[in-house]
Amino acid sequence: MDSGSHKIYHVHGYDSRQFLEHYFSDKPDMVFKEDSFIFPIENLEKTFAEGHISGDVLIDLSAGPVAHHLFSACKFFKHTIVLKNYLNLFALCSIDKAWSCQVLSFPELQPAQEESDQLQDKVGNVRSVVEHVMKCDLEKENMTDPIILPPADCVMSGWLLDEISKDKDDYRRYLKKISLLLKPRGHLILLGALDMTYFTVGKDKIRGFRYDEDFARKALVGEGFVIDNCVVKKRTVESDLTDYKGVLFVAAHKK
Repeated sequence: MDSGSHKIYHVHGYDSRQFLEHYFSDKPDMVFKEDSFIFPIENLEKTFAEGHISGDVLIDLSAGPVAHHLFSACKFFKHTIVLKNYLNLFALCSIDKAWSCQVLSFPELQPAQEESDQLQDKVGNVRSVVEHVMKCDLEKENMTDPIILPPADCVMSGWLLDEISKDKDDYRRYLKKISLLLKPRGHLILLGALDMTYFTVGKDKIRGFRYDEDFARKALVGEGFVIDNCVVKKRTVESDLTDYKGVLFVAAHKK
């Protein structure tokens, strides 16, 4: 299948259950644990521990049913809003199960003394502060029209721009839309896969947007962000499910 025949995430959708199994599960053949779980969570824990990012409103705008990054973040905000495009609202109907799976599958990410019932309590606590799971349309001027969201203290976006952008102009356009969700000096946390042209879900290949760290930095600065931290981890695993070359973590704030 050439790149021109790859499916498009926000047009064709994909099987959310298989997406989790391929990239965010505890199956023996799931080789992406270091990149998709440990690297993001270690950087998120470090970033929030510094105490600079907190406030009233956190908005999450991430790909598919991915939710494990919220465990590090939501306790620093009074209100958490999760936005999903219409294709993934179905996936979020089983969000409790997905969250439980994603945190309980990797107990080494939690303190060793925590028992499974305590981890389940943590899942419940996170779920209780997510006040809204809302449908959004990224092509609209107000993506949650007719609802107007309060300006956010922080927006988190995990892997979404990699999947919906078709080129550099598209990436910058969506980044601008994300910026509009923020208060002045609000924070953005961005997770991404570098140099990816496709990822596989089930039998389908989904188009990815190929970009590097230099482009991501320039795009953020161009949209008025100051980069506080940027970390790249080179891919070390072997799998033909996807061809990304590295993973990106960025913490930035809006001028």
